[in-house]
Amino acid sequence: MFTFSLIVPTRNAGSQWQIWLDALKFQSVTPSLIVMVDSSSEDNTVSEAMSMGINAHIIDKSEFNHGGTRNLAASLACECDILVFLTQDAIFNSPLELSNLLSSFSNPDVAAVCGRQLPHDDANPLSTHARLFNYPDESRIKSAADIPELGLKIAFMSNSFAAYRRDVFEKLGGFPENTILAEDMYMASKMILAGYKVAYCAEAAVRHSHNYTPWEEFRRYFDTGVFHACEPWIQAQLGGASGEGLRFVKSELCYLWKNAPLWIPRSLLTTACKLLGYKLGKNYHKLPKSWRPHFSMYKSYWLQQD
Repeated sequence: MFTFSLIVPTRNAGSQWQIWLDALKFQSVTPSLIVMVDSSSEDNTVSEAMSMGINAHIIDKSEFNHGGTRNLAASLACECDILVFLTQDAIFNSPLELSNLLSSFSNPDVAAVCGRQLPHDDANPLSTHARLFNYPDESRIKSAADIPELGLKIAFMSNSFAAYRRDVFEKLGGFPENTILAEDMYMASKMILAGYKVAYCAEAAVRHSHNYTPWEEFRRYFDTGVFHACEPWIQAQLGGASGEGLRFVKSELCYLWKNAPLWIPRSLLTTACKLLGYKLGKNYHKLPKSWRPHFSMYKSYWLQQD
């Protein structure tokens, strides 16, 4: 079995945090070290972790960055083979999830693996469909040979539950220090283009979903557009989404028609918000600087640019 460190960034984890801690306690494999980087939580996040023997490295909330903070955590991890990243709201679905995720590295060519995400019990129909669409029940290993088929989808990765070979992660320079989001896609893209393989492991699952409002989806897709504008090499070398967005919309409408038809108007509004947000994000440099934080889900990112 591989040695691994578990990395979790936290900020006001709330009532689910104790559930997260309990689910970790019952995993069939134990990390060499748990690295918790907390962005100055104002609730019981740190004290509850300490009661489980987990020490937090505390930073100011203004210092958090999706890439830089995780790089900091990786530098604090002990010597190990694998770095496992998990978010504070991703709850293990069974005691075998970490073990199943790590098993993907039995293939020596696999440099990173992403686990499956299932919806929380309170997920609304849009959130439920998104998890079913993006996280299928079949595992797959992807390499550069799959770029013509998958395009940008080949670099799909989520640090809500993902793991990386530490030596490859460090060889490729880690995550970007300053990114608005999608540090996971960035690293997966670099690995694919460097000749490594990345895996999706459907047998390793967490409960993780968000009931975003249309405005929150606008802001999330605005940030996604900003990321692609700042990292144009990813789409230039991997290609576009190959019609993935249109397939998603068709799938969502079909799912809602069968399961929750009253949500179709909300779906159409949300789709329009996503498209507008992404287009504005891709052209963020044309917007007044004062507008950008208001359109963004991660306002601290824009403060860090000044």
